[in-house]
Amino acid sequence: MTVNHTSHSEEAVYVYEAPLRLWHWVNAVAILALAGTGYLIGSPPPSVGGEASASFVFGWIRYLHFAAGYVLIAGFAFRIYWAFAGNEHARQIFLPPVWRGRFWREVWHEVLWYALLVREPIKYSGHNPLATLAMHILFVWFTIFMIVTGLALYGEGTGMGSWQHTLFSSRVIPLFGQSQDVHTWHHLGMWVIICFVIIHIYVAVREDIMSRQTIISSMFSGWRTFRGNGAPRDSH
Repeated sequence: MTVNHTSHSEEAVYVYEAPLRLWHWVNAVAILALAGTGYLIGSPPPSVGGEASASFVFGWIRYLHFAAGYVLIAGFAFRIYWAFAGNEHARQIFLPPVWRGRFWREVWHEVLWYALLVREPIKYSGHNPLATLAMHILFVWFTIFMIVTGLALYGEGTGMGSWQHTLFSSRVIPLFGQSQDVHTWHHLGMWVIICFVIIHIYVAVREDIMSRQTIISSMFSGWRTFRGNGAPRDSH
């Protein structure tokens, strides 16, 4: 009797350092809290009956929104710092190599891969080029947009003389026209972030299954494992 042995190889690369992984999950909780409370601020729940002093539901909604906003801001400031202090993967989403022709060719390959028009993915130790571009635009710049417009709206409550009003409200609101316009754009930005999160989760699960590499678990352990043949490629 002949026994066939099929070779099986796995290569592991340490990608995400502990501070970045911690930031990722704290940031995820902050975005979840901001989206939930932001929706309720834009579409308030019905009024609660009885004495006003006995109920502070909407006050707590606003408080949680503001608190989560400051967590997001502090985390984003740390994330910028870690882009310089961390490894090469920590700065990847901040500096996509858009000046390289190879980068755009590989972006197109990823588009075809997600559209199921090519048979095999290219394995990357970090983000693939399309993910890098999407994270740069839809996460980095939209986070900045939400922070700036959020502080501009918050500064209306803290009033003239506060740093939020001086640095943001007095400058940002006139650019949009009026306060309600900033509210509208900030609310629309929330839906962009929500759609991005949904796609982000879907793609992570899809790639974990179809591209034969660990995507989700790497954000817990820091290690990305590649199953089967083919060494990972660095998109830089």
